[in-house]
Amino acid sequence: MRSTPTVSLQVVISDKTIIKMALPISMAILIPQLNFVTNNIFLGHFAADPVALAVAGITGVYYLIFAAIGYGLNNGLQTLIARRAGENRPEEIGRLFSQGIITGLILAITGILLTYTITPILFGTIINDSTTLEKAIHFLQIRIWGLPFLYVYQLRNALLVGTNQSRYLVAGTIAEASANVLLDYLLIFGFGAIPALGFNGAAIASILAEAIGMLVIYWVINRKGMTKQFGLFTNFNWNTKVQGSIFNISAPLMFQHAISIVSWQYFFLLVEHHGSMALKVSNVMRNVFGVFGCFCWAFAATANSMVSNVIGQGRQEEVPGLIKKIIRISLSTVFVVVLLLNFFPGLFLSLFGQGPLFIEEGIPVLQVVTAALLLSCMATVFLNAVTASGNTRITLFIEIGAIISYCIYIYLTLEYFQLSLTIAWMSEWIYWLCLLIPSMLYIRSKRWKGKKI
Repeated sequence: MRSTPTVSLQVVISDKTIIKMALPISMAILIPQLNFVTNNIFLGHFAADPVALAVAGITGVYYLIFAAIGYGLNNGLQTLIARRAGENRPEEIGRLFSQGIITGLILAITGILLTYTITPILFGTIINDSTTLEKAIHFLQIRIWGLPFLYVYQLRNALLVGTNQSRYLVAGTIAEASANVLLDYLLIFGFGAIPALGFNGAAIASILAEAIGMLVIYWVINRKGMTKQFGLFTNFNWNTKVQGSIFNISAPLMFQHAISIVSWQYFFLLVEHHGSMALKVSNVMRNVFGVFGCFCWAFAATANSMVSNVIGQGRQEEVPGLIKKIIRISLSTVFVVVLLLNFFPGLFLSLFGQGPLFIEEGIPVLQVVTAALLLSCMATVFLNAVTASGNTRITLFIEIGAIISYCIYIYLTLEYFQLSLTIAWMSEWIYWLCLLIPSMLYIRSKRWKGKKI
């Protein structure tokens, strides 16, 4: 017998609702990305290790592979929670959330084991420079211990966004960011009795910051009564039926997001063959996507939650109009960021303390990347709308097609023809177009209607 909800969890379609949901999500995504930027700015100014910024490109993308797997789990769980919220079935939300935590911890243990066994062998066959290889492996075997904290921390998105309470996301992210900036400075450069740990200090700082962010956000969730409202943390016995539902929706997304970042790792490993400067520039471009792309992903997460909620209400015919509203607001927001980056590229690139040659080589790449940001605004919203419909296998097929096209392009430009870094980064245009066009066609086909999850 269903419990009668005291508060409706169903969303209303309006610009105000979209912005109200997306703004805290963007902050929640932005602040961890600022942590990456902070790490890189500090490492760029750490004179005792001039290659730290270059190596951070490889290690940062590697950790993003596992973060992307957690993001896929989070997206799948968010779709399920939002659907139950649209159906006004709060008693199912706590059960889904508890089982999601179990899955996340199993994935984290797997990631740690792989980093200590397979990764050193794999990197050893691809990375040419022995110093880069040694630094990367040592860093990752420290950094990977943050994975359990990260996965449990990420799942707060599924709960808060899926139940239309995204405003509470900000507390944990502010705590994480503040801790990360302070700990980065203390552990990279040293202070008083604290020794300067350099590159590895950034790894320890990030782990501690993720743990602090996780503790703060769950304290907030408990204080706001959500633990009791949804029965969180009360059902940790393995539930095969619920795990099956989570796996059915999340597994394609986890694989999709993982192969997406694996292809980026492949890109960085190919860039390493072009020298330290190319690797430094590419690392900064990754930060551009991470920081300024957070607005795209915030609106994409909003699309995931709102579309799933609206479908749960039985209002499928309103989905195309909702997608158009979200894309319009997303594009308007990101366009402002793109203009600022293109008007003041030297000012932005000078933050990393790498000198005039770095700025000169970075500006044309930055122009290519900012154009790709506009494409990603549309592609991510359409792709997440497909996810919200429950057809996650379709999103996986779309992603595989995009990845194959991307990898062929970067191999030809970086390895076969040995073209410039700017031309290589045009791969982002290929990737986002390959996501946008089939996702848009699938939504317009209306074949997603009637899907039950």
